[in-house]
Amino acid sequence: MSFPHWTVPCAQKKQMSNSSSPKEFLLRAFADTRELQLLHFSLFLGLYLAALLGNGLIITAIACDHRLHTPMYFFLLNLSILDLGTISTSVPKSMAISLWNSRAISYSGCAAQVFFLVFFISAEYFLLTVMAYDRFVAICRPLHYSTLMGSRACVKMAAAVWGSGILNAVLHTANTFSLPLCRGNAVEQLYCSLPQLRRLSCSGSYLRESGVTVVSACVVLGCFIFIVLSYVQIFTAVLRIPSEQGWHKAFSTCLPHLVVVSLFVSTIIFAQLSLSISSPAQDLVMAVLYSVVPPIVNPLIYSMRNKELKDALRKLIQWVQCWHQ
Repeated sequence: MSFPHWTVPCAQKKQMSNSSSPKEFLLRAFADTRELQLLHFSLFLGLYLAALLGNGLIITAIACDHRLHTPMYFFLLNLSILDLGTISTSVPKSMAISLWNSRAISYSGCAAQVFFLVFFISAEYFLLTVMAYDRFVAICRPLHYSTLMGSRACVKMAAAVWGSGILNAVLHTANTFSLPLCRGNAVEQLYCSLPQLRRLSCSGSYLRESGVTVVSACVVLGCFIFIVLSYVQIFTAVLRIPSEQGWHKAFSTCLPHLVVVSLFVSTIIFAQLSLSISSPAQDLVMAVLYSVVPPIVNPLIYSMRNKELKDALRKLIQWVQCWHQ
């Protein structure tokens, strides 16, 4: 159907308004063949169960062992909760797509997935920043540790982390889903992601998008600089410790956190660099890096180098075995 030339703008606006709010989105399937779909389901199910087991054990061990009721382990408990939230937001839906061969996700379901992914990932980054401050106070200001990192201060820091994550998620989700989406409803990713959804937008509101991006970039950069400066002072203080045993104790508490931060930051940097040369293979790799690898690797990193946590986990496993017998 053709429109008279004087009614073309109105017709385009009508088409745009009709296509700006799709009822559902189509996520990307991992593979087309049934065998590969079942392989993907089995692999991700194993990874998901491994993440649930690892983080669940850490949460239970910290909650049940009174020796681990310290600020460092309190923040580690929060980290495990955030890791479980991240992997539970994206992986189950991806497994359902492969199992039932249905790519559809509702508009509200996609918005919820975006919100919770942004919330869990950003809150984890803020929490890693707080954990760097905790290690800085413990090593560089040991006499003031009980004052600066008291139970009330730790609760306030954790509340600030979760609150900042919610605020960041609301900002990005509202900004993305307020844009008219008129380039179809196919999301070329295993889950609803911000870059993929913004590619479906036909809006010219680049100023608002740029403003949100700049604010987020400044926050991310500020946290990164804070972490780097904290560890510069930590390493300077550790090098002044005369005994080798003191070195070992300091590094055993700082190294796991530093490895986790490096993994998290390198993933973000790789994601930003790959946006300009995005390909289907890279999108799948980023989906796994963002949502699967950290929740599985983080418990291993913290449990391998931490004697107190390993002892608590060993006692917990022995208690479970005795209870079953």
